[in-house]
Amino acid sequence: MAAAVALASPLRRLLHFPCPRRAIPAPLRFFARGRCDVALAVSAAAVGDSSAKGGVHRHVIEEVMDILDMAQRASQRRDVFHTSFLTPPIIAEAMLAIEKLADIKAVAQGGYPQAERCRISAGHPDSMRSDPDVVAALSISGNFRLEPCSHGDFLGAILGAGITREKVGDILLQGERGAQVLVDPELVDYLTSTLEKVGKVGVSCTQIPLLAIEYEPPRTKSFKTVESSLRVDAVASAGFKISRTKLGSMISSGDVRVNWSLVSKSGATLKAGDVVSVSGMGRLKIGEIVTTKKGKYVIQLIQYL
Repeated sequence: MAAAVALASPLRRLLHFPCPRRAIPAPLRFFARGRCDVALAVSAAAVGDSSAKGGVHRHVIEEVMDILDMAQRASQRRDVFHTSFLTPPIIAEAMLAIEKLADIKAVAQGGYPQAERCRISAGHPDSMRSDPDVVAALSISGNFRLEPCSHGDFLGAILGAGITREKVGDILLQGERGAQVLVDPELVDYLTSTLEKVGKVGVSCTQIPLLAIEYEPPRTKSFKTVESSLRVDAVASAGFKISRTKLGSMISSGDVRVNWSLVSKSGATLKAGDVVSVSGMGRLKIGEIVTTKKGKYVIQLIQYL
C-alpha cells in the first residue's frame, strides 16, 4: 500500500515494468541521449495524424513514446501493462499510435462510458482476452447542504491524503450528497480507512460497483452542413455558427483542439470521428461524411450541448 501512496510523478514510474528505450521498434525509436528535434519529429510521426497538424505538445509525445515502449515490451513478454490515469490528449494519441503496432492490443477504461481520464491497458492479444480490472469506484458521502464542495475540494482532500493525481480518475459531483470518484483499485482500502473530511464536512468513503456510478449521458444535437472543404476552419465555423475569420483567430490563440490536441493550422483536415473543441463554445463530433458528385462534402455534425 505504501507504494500506491508514495508515487513518483514521471509516467514511466507509474507503469508496472522498467522502461528501456531499445524496446521500441526501429521506426519508432528515439535516442537515450535526449529528445532532440529529429527524435521528436520521428515521435510525432508515430503518434498519429494529429501530429501532422502541429498540435501535439512535446510532453504528450514524450509520454506516448513511453507508453509505446511499454506496450512493445508487454507484447514480447505475452504480458499486459497498465498506465495510471491519463489525460484525453495522451489517451487519444497513444491509442492511435498503438493501433499501428503489430501484435499489440490496447483498451482505455475510465469506469463509465463518458469518462475523460482513463487508464490504458496494453499487451499481446493472447493476454488481452478480457478487459482488465483496473478502475474502482468510491462514494464519498456527507451532508454538503450547508457546506457545498467543488470538484477541487474533493480532489484536494484526496491529494491531501498523500495520493498523486495520476492515481485518480474522474470525480462526479452529486450535489448535497457528495461525490463519486474513480481511482486505482490499489487505493481503495487506504482511502476508505483514512478519508474523513472534505473541506469542513465529515465524510464516509466506501467502495461501490462501477455499475452504481451515476452519470448523465451527454445531450447532443445533430445536423448536417455542406462544405467544399474538410478544413477545420470551414467545418468548425459551420458547426459553431461563427465566421471562418473568427475561428481562424481562435486557432491562432490556441483555443481550438482536435481530439484534445491543439490545432495550429486552419488548413488541418478533419475526418469522421474527430472531435473538435473550442474554448467557451463546447465540442463538436464529426459524423458521416458523404462526397457529392460535384465534389462537395455533406457532413453530419454532432454538437455536445
